[in-house]
Amino acid sequence: MRRHRSPAAVLLATAALLAGALTAAAPAVAAPAPETGTAAAARVVPAAEQRDAAGFWTAERMRGATPLDLRPTPARLAALKAPEPGGETATVAPTAASADAVGPLAFPQAGGAWTGGGAVVKTSGRVFFTFQGRTASCSGNAVTSQNQSTVITAGHCVKYQGSWHTDWVFVPAYDNGQAPYGRWTATKTLTTPQWEASEDINHDIGAAVVAPLDGRKLTAVTGAQGIQFNGGYNKPMYAFGFPAASPYDGSKLVYCSGNSSKDFLFSQDHGLGCNMTGGSSGGPWFTGFSEATGTGLQVSVNSFGYTFLPNRMFGPYFGNEAQALYDRAQTS
Repeated sequence: MRRHRSPAAVLLATAALLAGALTAAAPAVAAPAPETGTAAAARVVPAAEQRDAAGFWTAERMRGATPLDLRPTPARLAALKAPEPGGETATVAPTAASADAVGPLAFPQAGGAWTGGGAVVKTSGRVFFTFQGRTASCSGNAVTSQNQSTVITAGHCVKYQGSWHTDWVFVPAYDNGQAPYGRWTATKTLTTPQWEASEDINHDIGAAVVAPLDGRKLTAVTGAQGIQFNGGYNKPMYAFGFPAASPYDGSKLVYCSGNSSKDFLFSQDHGLGCNMTGGSSGGPWFTGFSEATGTGLQVSVNSFGYTFLPNRMFGPYFGNEAQALYDRAQTS
């Protein structure tokens, strides 16, 4: 008897054929035992690694870092857990440093270089780390925080395929191998317990606390974007990142904009028309974004795309779990 498969089963089968995670080139690097708890999972970076990380990331190594691209497998899709519902909207305002005004840009935009100025140029940056023996890259964003040292990124940009990344640095306003505002080394990297336990893409959110540089804290140098939790779906969004896979090369800050929608397939993520590629993971999504100042409220990060649904990016909903992660990071 011939069996007819449901649409979901067909999509899962398609994903099985097309999806594939980035393969490791070497055995996983040993890392200290992570902290555990219900609020977030975290890795405390050893002092020696902190001292060496900034110097490790030369211009040549940054240019050669492999973009880390998340490809959810059917098993991961089948095990998704929705973000905890019912939280009240919580908003933290931007504390942006002074920046040049931005001229009007295209909306919607499926992917193009950010040609204006504004605060987002300094708060956004590339993230570099060692992943299972190879140099790799993502994106990240500095947000308002009690410690003035918190970077928000994707969960797979701090821990992936069972190992915590090492040699982790944030390079705000990265410019083709140059670090105009320095290389900021992580003292702690964190992710949600759901990502730690099963790499659930609904909770693909990470954070890092970075050490002071030349006696100054991160957001005193770069300014900081706002952040919002439990803000709802279906609203105008701007997404930023440093895609490094073809047709991009990681040298420029790229943005997408448009009206977002809730994923109608497997996740509870936001969806946005966007052609950014690997390396953009962890870059910020903003609601209430002002092109005049380059500031907004971060409500998600670039996370993944379905291989059978090109030119659409998905990012996790910032609910109660994301807020707990942020609270732990900003008080570390």
